Parts: sequence; C-alpha cells; structure tokens
Amino acid sequence: MRVVAYVPDLLFGSAVVEGLRAAGHEPVLVGDPEAVRRELATADVLVVDLTADVQERIGAVRGAVPDGVRTIAFYSHVEGEVREQAVQAGFDLVVPRSRMAREGVALVERLSGGS
Repeated sequence: MRVVAYVPDLLFGSAVVEGLRAAGHEPVLVGDPEAVRRELATADVLVVDLTADVQERIGAVRGAVPDGVRTIAFYSHVEGEVREQAVQAGFDLVVPRSRMAREGVALVERLSGGS
C-alpha cells in the first residue's frame, strides 16, 4: 500500500515512514503542500500532521484528495478544536499524535481495509 505522509516534522515523520516501511508498505514523506498534491495521484492513504499550521495543511488537502484515498489526521491532544476542524474537513480518521505514534501502522491498515 502506498502511504503519503504529510508530516513536516522530520523526526516524527521519519518514525511514521519507517514503521510503515517495516510493515511492508510503500511510504513517502512530504513536507509541503505542492509535494502532497503531486504524490496524491498514486496514494492509497494520506496521513496529515495537524500539530502546527493547521489551516495551511487542511487547505493543502481540501479538494485535492482523489476518490478512494483514505485520510488520517493527527493533532496535539491538548488542542481539541483542531480535532473538530479535522472532522469538519472530512478526514476519515482523526487521532491524537500519541496514538499515531503508538498505533500508526495498525491505524493505516485498519482504515485501508487491511491492505
């Protein structure tokens, strides 16, 4: 499965990507809106970090996600309003960053139907 991770935080993004790669998936880490739009054409799942620059990141994917691509957003657990914004933006799954860190691969696989 091809997973695009829009996670500008390189340290956390690398951990997400390495976990997905170790599970046999094809992850790609991107850090800007242009790269997200370019990589979405061949994605199965999009993971978006909403721990900073929330409006920019939601705006970057709004209307750009092709049909069939599932989406996960993660946020800082202390920012409940960000969770609400992500839900309203239509992300398929919205979880705290800590859960993404613990269960990222399982969440991606469950969301995509176990691919």
